[in-house]
Amino acid sequence: MKRLCNMVSVSGGKDSTAILLLAIERGVESLRPVFADTGNEHQATYDYLGYLEQALGITITRAKADFSQQLIRKREVTMEKWRKDGVSEETIERAQAALTPSGNPFLDLCMWKGRFPSSKARFCTEELKVLPITKQVVWPLLREFDQIESWQGIRWDESLARASYVEREGIEPDHERVFAYRPILSWTAEQVFAFHDKHKIKPNPLYSQGMGRVGCMPCINARKSELREIANRFPEVIERLAEWESLVSIASKRGSGTFFCATTDPTASDDDDITHETHGIRRMVDWARTDRGGRQRNLLASDASEPSQCSSIYGLCE
Repeated sequence: MKRLCNMVSVSGGKDSTAILLLAIERGVESLRPVFADTGNEHQATYDYLGYLEQALGITITRAKADFSQQLIRKREVTMEKWRKDGVSEETIERAQAALTPSGNPFLDLCMWKGRFPSSKARFCTEELKVLPITKQVVWPLLREFDQIESWQGIRWDESLARASYVEREGIEPDHERVFAYRPILSWTAEQVFAFHDKHKIKPNPLYSQGMGRVGCMPCINARKSELREIANRFPEVIERLAEWESLVSIASKRGSGTFFCATTDPTASDDDDITHETHGIRRMVDWARTDRGGRQRNLLASDASEPSQCSSIYGLCE
């Protein structure tokens, strides 16, 4: 008889929590919840994971990427190439000083790449989630079990891309032994939250504070309204991103890196001299506080001292 492990990917979001609850409800054996720590989550999500562990009597394994060696190699190799390409010694020295591992996976990844991920170069998912879980969790489990069912909280109505997903299929790193299992593909968001209620588990509190998704804060695909809510409720997140933009810019050969892709900045023009200082996160926050069309500032939306009491898109207001 095959030794089967049920590995559940838990992000702290509503869908991954639902499949965790479903796995527990079904009484599956060898349950192994796992969380990929990107370093770009809000503290509320880390706290929520602790809440789930306590409420459900489980332990969630943390997987975390480490880019220390990549940053060391970039200092040793890339700096030599920069000199050959005529980059100034001052710029090189600043980059070498900046290319020190911080221990934060998201920041260190961007320092290594010399840029932030974007919708067209979404290397964050692979580097911060897929590979750490594969190396730190899946491979060790394959030495202990014959087969892994990787439970994934994916639903068809989330996006057009996800509408083509199937319930079960073989996946990397071993299509014969590792299978993606997506049991809530046909569920709606309402059903997901109802399942929380059924098991008396509270959803992540960020959903009642204007967040449409829970994971990276913000995600590179954050909506305008979501960015506005983040700026109003959590200004420290914006300050952190501004600092990261400065560090990544120093580590970039181009000398600039913006969290949101500047080439798709709705307020930018072809004539703009784009830098992280002129087109960085603070500019995008200013845009997020404008009315539809992005031209006129919405004074009510810009009042960071008084975020709306409840702006949940899921109607989770108390």
